[in-house]
Amino acid sequence: MMATAIPGYTYGTDQVAHAPLTMQDLDLLKQAVLFGPEDEQYLRMAGEVLADQIDDVLDLWYGFVGSHPHLVYYFTDGHGNPNADYLAAVRRRFGQWILDTCTRPYDEQWLNYAYEIGLRHHRSKKNIVDGVQAVPHIHYRYMVAFIYPITATIRSFLAKKGHSPEDVDRMYQAWFKSVVMQVALWSVPYIREGDY
Repeated sequence: MMATAIPGYTYGTDQVAHAPLTMQDLDLLKQAVLFGPEDEQYLRMAGEVLADQIDDVLDLWYGFVGSHPHLVYYFTDGHGNPNADYLAAVRRRFGQWILDTCTRPYDEQWLNYAYEIGLRHHRSKKNIVDGVQAVPHIHYRYMVAFIYPITATIRSFLAKKGHSPEDVDRMYQAWFKSVVMQVALWSVPYIREGDY
């Protein structure tokens, strides 16, 4: 999956909003979820494990979303009509997000793009990147709730390449910490300034 060929994928460009959080804020957030250098090492391992399984992971996640009308609703016009092009465009970026979670350094560019992702779920920027007429806002409760399915379901994929149970667990824990941290960052547009 070539990142540059993904429409709307703007990681590291001047099109990405600047996060209202500092690198010190990010460091404190890492500490709060017990995320350290070993986790980055195991995420890189996870990236190698997941690289050729991205479509399978996305098939599972999209099957989950598609089987729940209240979740697929956010890809519709609000009247029950899903936008297949929108679903496909987001899927490509979602696949790249898996790789970015595992392989990107957790630096200022990463922080800014995490904030950008939050904006794209919030009424601030939802639908703008893809130029679609869909429901204008994803409710915050589902941002938090989605931590569980995108964490719990990743373990079986991490276990498919013959790594020891200990390494699989370390990859899984690193993934879990990263997802919690990212959802905290995605939440910033939903929270009043000064409260995040």
